[in-house]
Amino acid sequence: MNNDYLYRAKQAIPDVQVLSVVAAKRARQLAAGARPMIKCKDENVLDIALLEIAEGLLTYYFGDEDPEAAASPEAAEVKAADAAAEEA
Repeated sequence: MNNDYLYRAKQAIPDVQVLSVVAAKRARQLAAGARPMIKCKDENVLDIALLEIAEGLLTYYFGDEDPEAAASPEAAEVKAADAAAEEA
């Protein structure tokens, strides 16, 4: 495992427990044959997953959150404005 990739991934996802789950799931997908979203000289699937996280190509959300709102703050603002318009 490349420590530089780990450090950069921690900047993107500061919670180490969440980071380990996201990286492990993506590494499992890569090991099963998924295509990497980034060019990487390393062949280690965990290094590739950490680099994808560090570059902001992977996001996460918890089950009770809306994945669109987690992906973009603008979508959350639009949804809140629509909800307010429906109430009026």
